[in-house]
Amino acid sequence: MAKLAIIATIEVTPGRRAEFVPVLMAHRQRSLKEEPGTLQFDVLLPHEDETKVLLYELYRDAAAFEDHRNAPSIARFREEASGMFGKISGTRCLLSE
Repeated sequence: MAKLAIIATIEVTPGRRAEFVPVLMAHRQRSLKEEPGTLQFDVLLPHEDETKVLLYELYRDAAAFEDHRNAPSIARFREEASGMFGKISGTRCLLSE
């Protein structure tokens, strides 16, 4: 099966990125620890735009990504980060090896 990479952009509420990032990093740690199919989860902070956070996520396959989307950690993240972010957009990519 092919690995699945996700490139995502999170629109952060203006002035809340410093508060948002630790919540996201806790979710990242839980995902890597508790989800065997989550292989990589990188958080990128653009220099020129404080209202964005970018993610690079790598999953064993599409099923592992679906497991991630339905895992308890994502619900916890959304609850803890409520009001700190708006739209999340992402692109699914086939990892070329």
